[in-house]
Amino acid sequence: MEVVLYIGVLLAYFAVMIFIGVKNQRSAKSVHGYVLGGRSVGPWLSAFAYGTSYFSAVIFIGYAGQFGWNFGIAATWIGIGNAVIGSLLAWAVLGRRTRVMTQQLDSATMPDYFGKRFSDDKLKIAASVIIFIFLIPYTASLYKGLGSLFAMAFDIPYWVCILIMAAVTAVYVLIGGYMATVWNDFIQGIIMLFGIVIIVAAVLMSQGGLMEALAELSQIPAGDLQGAYTSFFGPDMYGLIMVVILTSLGTWGLPQMVQKFYSIKSEGAVKKGMIISTVFALVVAGGCYFLGGFGRLFVEDASGGYDSIIPAMLSQSLPAVLIALVLILVVSASMSTLSSLVMSSSSTLTLDLIKGVKKDLKPKSQMFLIRFFVAVFIAVSAVIAIVYDAYGLSFIAQMMGVSWGALAGAFLAPYLFSLYWKRTSKASCWVCFAFGVATSIAALVISLCSASLPASFTQSFIYKYFFGSSIYVGTWTMLAGFIIVPVVSLFTKKPAHDGLDKLFKPFEEMNEAVETAADGYLTKEPAPLKIGEPTESYDTLNENQTK
Repeated sequence: MEVVLYIGVLLAYFAVMIFIGVKNQRSAKSVHGYVLGGRSVGPWLSAFAYGTSYFSAVIFIGYAGQFGWNFGIAATWIGIGNAVIGSLLAWAVLGRRTRVMTQQLDSATMPDYFGKRFSDDKLKIAASVIIFIFLIPYTASLYKGLGSLFAMAFDIPYWVCILIMAAVTAVYVLIGGYMATVWNDFIQGIIMLFGIVIIVAAVLMSQGGLMEALAELSQIPAGDLQGAYTSFFGPDMYGLIMVVILTSLGTWGLPQMVQKFYSIKSEGAVKKGMIISTVFALVVAGGCYFLGGFGRLFVEDASGGYDSIIPAMLSQSLPAVLIALVLILVVSASMSTLSSLVMSSSSTLTLDLIKGVKKDLKPKSQMFLIRFFVAVFIAVSAVIAIVYDAYGLSFIAQMMGVSWGALAGAFLAPYLFSLYWKRTSKASCWVCFAFGVATSIAALVISLCSASLPASFTQSFIYKYFFGSSIYVGTWTMLAGFIIVPVVSLFTKKPAHDGLDKLFKPFEEMNEAVETAADGYLTKEPAPLKIGEPTESYDTLNENQTK
């Protein structure tokens, strides 16, 4: 009877997702419509699209279990950091600047932005290759944790779960494009919001309430420390800080996250979206990590893997109806992030790599290739996940771990500095790209060869606090960019200023006329601004609208 309930709920959910895809097929007839929704997405849809792309099943099943086990209740700081740094500050710092600059440059992807901002097609191609290489294993990691959860509910093979989720996601993304994705994200986000609140309450009630659960957790020692899992910063404050920085600040350099700011329709929508996104992150991420902090009350050891902790908690605490809600929550989290990643990957590959080589690629051909690569990326990521589960290949697992750090390490600092500092040079981008990728690959090799490395190295300070975890490597690589970009920029050739002055003009003249001109500009799509070439498109429009 329970299996019938689970299947019925999932089928109804999948039917709604596909219906939304069909309803939005009209908006997916042009390249900009398919990739960016015509740059007309409101604050609620944008905020939920940002939040659901941010938080996938990896967080609910994998990270909540792992970090909750390692840090206890202090893992909640990760969710708070995600809300404050990864959402509130990300929208405040990146939102408006990204929206206005990408409109002026007429760029639809992060590589395209780099190419036009620095007048270098080679830089665009390099960014595209990095995204292509590191987003595929990152996409494959979204399926992580689904197997144990579905096995708990259905007792069906892991590969069947993956294929079903991949197929449904492919259908609505291929049909409806970006607008189908953001509308589905909105529904998925609502499910995630209410679902996590209900689940946390139910799990705590199964332990006699919050205070009783905390009292019981405080009795579990962490080595020689008593009560460490209920302490303010947990048993490993350094590890906790590293996780907070990587998972919060790292989103600023991820192409699928930044791209959400491209499509926002107005200045007011950015401000509203910032508040909505922050509340969403606080509830969802904070709730997930808080829940994970109680994992030790349900599982005696993590020998079965961190992915088994949350399913074990849920199976012991929830009735069949709430298990069905969990299934929908986890599938929602995975599908929303999966659709965002494959949209970003396919548009980058088509518009930046292929179109960069074949300049005369027609819009109809671009549309075909984007849809084709959506299907390819979904299929490849599903195959990687199945192969990893079947054969337990350590290379794939490690590659998934370094993907986030490599992308953020390569892109975060160059992107942020280029939005605010005219002096940011093309050379600094190249150096940061190379450093981020090279460091991540070196860390991957060291991790795979750790068993054969000399003890003097594996016990050293640098190994323990830098190479000892993909999280440490990703965090320090990302932070190093904030030194690399300004230093290299100051010692390399200055960029041309004619186009740059016009590009930065909306941010330097903070008055009502300029704000009105900017918002009006964003609905008319004049000729794109090219750095290094004089243009009057933005100024002319500014003057006309001010008059």
